[in-house]
Amino acid sequence: MSFEVWLAFAAASAVLLTIPGPTVLLIIAHAVAHGRRAALATVAGVALGDLVAMTASLAGLGALLAASATLFGVLKWAGAAYLVYLGWRLWRAPIGAADEDAPAAYSGRRVFLHGFVVTALNPKSIVFFVAFLPQFIDTARPLLAQMALLEVTFLALASLNATLFALSAAAAGGVIRRPAVRRAVNRTGGGLLIGAGVFAALWDRVARAA
Repeated sequence: MSFEVWLAFAAASAVLLTIPGPTVLLIIAHAVAHGRRAALATVAGVALGDLVAMTASLAGLGALLAASATLFGVLKWAGAAYLVYLGWRLWRAPIGAADEDAPAAYSGRRVFLHGFVVTALNPKSIVFFVAFLPQFIDTARPLLAQMALLEVTFLALASLNATLFALSAAAAGGVIRRPAVRRAVNRTGGGLLIGAGVFAALWDRVARAA
């Protein structure tokens, strides 16, 4: 892979990553609700989820999902339902003082798994990688090294992007102490997550109607 092709891939990935998706909404929600540690734990889960999705797509699972409507539908509905569940939990979250050091405030393992599941269980991510990554692979050169380079580059950029969102949201969340404001933030974030889940579930129907 030439440097120019790698640079084009990095630039395209950076542009795509600036568009907030469900995982970014989840990171922001955890940052505001529980602070920087919870947000960074979510970032780690998202990074692992991206790694699984990219590896699966490069291994050929993406082609299997594209060919199997049943499997694709099951994973799509499972991911959408999980987003709705997270949104409902955030909407109903009790309002109290934010203390990221209190063990009762959050579970690092739980928010890590949330980030991982939201990312890894999204079949559209796998299909996206199947469509996106081959555009930058030179079949005349060794494939494994190129795939590894693309995967490491995307994961590094995605992790940096998610970390910046996490730290920014955590800094803003530190000044949000009034119950009314925190309730509004929780319900806005919860509503966005629920909306993302519903949109993910109905996307194919909307696309066909357009």
